[in-house]
Amino acid sequence: MAATSPDGRYIAYRAQQRPGYESDRFRLMLYDRKTGEKISLTETFRPSPGMFGQVPDPWVGTFTWTPNSRSILFTVEEGGKASIWQVDAEVPESVPANAIALPLAQGPHELGVPAVIGGIITRPQSTLYPIRPDQGGYDDDLEVTPDGAQVVFTRMSIYAPTEIYARVIAEEKWPPSAHQLTHVNDDLLSHVAMSELNFFLFKGANNDRVEGFLVKPPNFDASKKYPVKFLVHGGPQGAWGDDWSYRWNPELFAANGYVVVMINFHGSTGYGQKFIDSINGDWGGGPFEDLMKGLDYAEEHYPFIDKNRECALGASFGGYMVNWIAGHTDRFKCLVSHDGSFNNESDWATTDELWFNDWEFHGTPYTNRDLYLKWSPHMYARNFKTPTLVIHGQLDYRLDVSEGFQMFDTLQMMGVPSKMLYFPDEGHWVLKPQNARLWYKTVNDWVDQWTK
Repeated sequence: MAATSPDGRYIAYRAQQRPGYESDRFRLMLYDRKTGEKISLTETFRPSPGMFGQVPDPWVGTFTWTPNSRSILFTVEEGGKASIWQVDAEVPESVPANAIALPLAQGPHELGVPAVIGGIITRPQSTLYPIRPDQGGYDDDLEVTPDGAQVVFTRMSIYAPTEIYARVIAEEKWPPSAHQLTHVNDDLLSHVAMSELNFFLFKGANNDRVEGFLVKPPNFDASKKYPVKFLVHGGPQGAWGDDWSYRWNPELFAANGYVVVMINFHGSTGYGQKFIDSINGDWGGGPFEDLMKGLDYAEEHYPFIDKNRECALGASFGGYMVNWIAGHTDRFKCLVSHDGSFNNESDWATTDELWFNDWEFHGTPYTNRDLYLKWSPHMYARNFKTPTLVIHGQLDYRLDVSEGFQMFDTLQMMGVPSKMLYFPDEGHWVLKPQNARLWYKTVNDWVDQWTK
């Protein structure tokens, strides 16, 4: 992604530093066409400290120029939400350009007092407007009006799909206010009962602070005990957060009487590059520890959770982790593994992202086989006991369908109660509406069978 400044002098673009690593953070770079100089505007970026302290290495998402070519607005994912920040492209030499940032719309956790850095006012985090983090394809969701007065952006949350919002950039009021421009989903959502997204913090692997989320079912009664759907996100460099999806929607999972618990384990985005990198070569280590400790924390602090009726569900890396869970704990009544890796060696030889596995496992199966086998679920198949639903699509080239067949065949040979849902016309994601309906019904029926 690149954008020329309106006056034609600069080119702003995103760049990564480490070749072959898709989860190296994107920096906001500036190329001066007059001098040929290239600088990073976010290398020493210093947002105001919030719940997780300063995140000194933000992952830049969508960005856009202001009409006067003096500054750039960009999105940054932070702790399950996203915010819009502004950085000056032209600043005095005595003030580092990459030390100045102005948050314009932010989601999570606290208010503070405006701070001054180098004579430029920077605002603290607000409780405002989580907007959609950029995840590789949303490059048109942030624009500045031609007069430079307002920023227009898309916003989603756990309550609603994307709508368009706007707010005045130079507004003196704090916290700043935004107004909703579109109301495409208002009527439909007025007929749907949904619950808020609750967050909690706990000590995970390495005693690091890890964030979890919880969604209660509609018509929640605190005096009752509820079964749990424990969702594991994919990526693994991804994250749960205050956003909306038609796939793996927490509100929909909670709708038929479940508490939904989600953990942003080591490797998740939004908590700094060190946190992301920690999963490299450690797939079944720290992330598994985070997941188990996070669920332990939820069981201990939320008395309405019935810890004897829990099911773990995941897709992609989440499917891998469910397969790993199958060989390492019997705490769940059932499992749902969607498009997960079962054998790391065969996965390496069949994926369309060969370079991804090479990075994550520090080489190939013939140069570093021990690491592939150390974290391969198939090595622990003798421990499989938990009833498991396996799901896979024939057109999945990220995780070949053979991974699903291997998992299902092993479960069958081990005598473990199991089913397989096979989609001949789907890839790594279930995208066709009728297939999605079948997917949700099959998954929910399976979980109900073992937890209700």
